[in-house]
Amino acid sequence: MYRKTSEGIEFLLRKNASSPGYPGSSEWSLPKGWLDDAPDGINPGPLTLGHKRATEDQIRNTAIKEVHEEGGVAAKIINRLGSVQFFFTDHNQQKVIKTVIFYLMEYQSNLPEGPGWESSAVSWYPPVQARDMLKKRKGEAGLIEKAEKLINNNQQTLL
Repeated sequence: MYRKTSEGIEFLLRKNASSPGYPGSSEWSLPKGWLDDAPDGINPGPLTLGHKRATEDQIRNTAIKEVHEEGGVAAKIINRLGSVQFFFTDHNQQKVIKTVIFYLMEYQSNLPEGPGWESSAVSWYPPVQARDMLKKRKGEAGLIEKAEKLINNNQQTLL
């Protein structure tokens, strides 16, 4: 997620909010989430777990929804950036591998309700600072670099 200002390009980063099931992290990250919930509304559903194949539209709609919920902004997808895989421990103390597909998204507007409960902080940063803040998340930091190159290399040719 990026926006252009009079000072240049900025990227949206967020911090996880802690909850009883997910203690969260005080590290900054890009907005992300999962495709669907299981019927209990807590665990990942069949699309997220790979039991069913998600369509490109489902993946794109989820990306827009997550930026809306975690970032408090409306966005427009410009291009697919890539994916990142990582492990985390869920609320049942199970190791889970998560694959996140990221899109280059352009800021459209702030949402009146702001970011949801999943984010404890949301802010915009210039590319160098955003990459530095994501240094523990090398895959995400690399996506900032890739996005910056795409934006600077004539955005009209991205789609």
